[in-house]
Amino acid sequence: MAMEAAIRIAVVAALVIWTYQIIRPFLMPLIWGVIIAIAVDPFIERCAKLLGNRRRLTAALFALVIMVTLVVPVVMLSTSSFQALQPYIKDIHKIHLTIPPPPKNVYGWPVIGPLVAKFWTMASHNLGAIVKQFEPQLKGIFLYLIGLVGGGFKAVFLFVISIITAAALLANAQKAASVTRRIICRFSGEKGPEIVALASATIRAVMLGVVGVAIIQSVLSAVGMIIMGVPLAGLWAVLVLVCAVMQLPPLLILGPVAGWAFMTYDTTPAVIFLIWCLVVSASDSFLKPLLMGRGVKIPMLVILLGALGGMMVSGIIGLFLGAVIVAISYELFLAWVAEVDESRPGCS
Repeated sequence: MAMEAAIRIAVVAALVIWTYQIIRPFLMPLIWGVIIAIAVDPFIERCAKLLGNRRRLTAALFALVIMVTLVVPVVMLSTSSFQALQPYIKDIHKIHLTIPPPPKNVYGWPVIGPLVAKFWTMASHNLGAIVKQFEPQLKGIFLYLIGLVGGGFKAVFLFVISIITAAALLANAQKAASVTRRIICRFSGEKGPEIVALASATIRAVMLGVVGVAIIQSVLSAVGMIIMGVPLAGLWAVLVLVCAVMQLPPLLILGPVAGWAFMTYDTTPAVIFLIWCLVVSASDSFLKPLLMGRGVKIPMLVILLGALGGMMVSGIIGLFLGAVIVAISYELFLAWVAEVDESRPGCS
């Protein structure tokens, strides 16, 4: 009997490990899809009633709209970036870069002065030699930039998988919710329904109060920059989104852009754009109370750590997913700590 039990355990363990290895590349987008489905389920429910309780049609329209709003900005960002670089790529062979010799005071800089002056002098006489000398480093930087572009397209692909997963769950919401409750109750017993309710409330609070506000700020900043004709407006809007998710003020990105506007345009439009940037950056102060669920207060540090850690582990999707996962863990931990045995003196 012991041998038979060991064989069964080994077979089950092998199946679990094999299944995990197969789905591991898609694990993060699948989890993200579940989180999206839980966050937007009340909205989908209201929309489905307006469409005659056609929930599957509503879920399909939701996925279509989200994917269109995702693909269009990516295409715009790629197009604007290519158009901005095109003049330089076209005329690069015409450019004759000259570097003046270093000023005399450079030699007097402490520690690094002689080394900087040496390379500066070499570059002023023969820039090609410097480029050839640092060719491996320049090649590494170029490959790194290519990797960033490839990582961006990978993130878009994984996000599409997340949206498809969310749409499938939303189309069969009752069945998916029932299976989820059974799984959680299987592991946590009587506390299962409470854990499901707390996790759902936390997901909706973070998705609306953090991610939702970040998306709104990113869109508003993009609108202002497009109207002002800011080059690479899509890129700056993405950086605004990243800052907002990490609970950093979008003015870190919009401030330098506003400074560029003052150097490029007349005072009046530049001042109007600056006011717009200040409003966008401060909008989270009144948007969060409106969108974030009452009773669920996530500290800024928790969101920041989750966003940074998630981005380091899983890229741009991890930026959003990490904030949600860490917030759920934080709320569940607080709920567990709150269950104090009143019979223990000094613990309540």
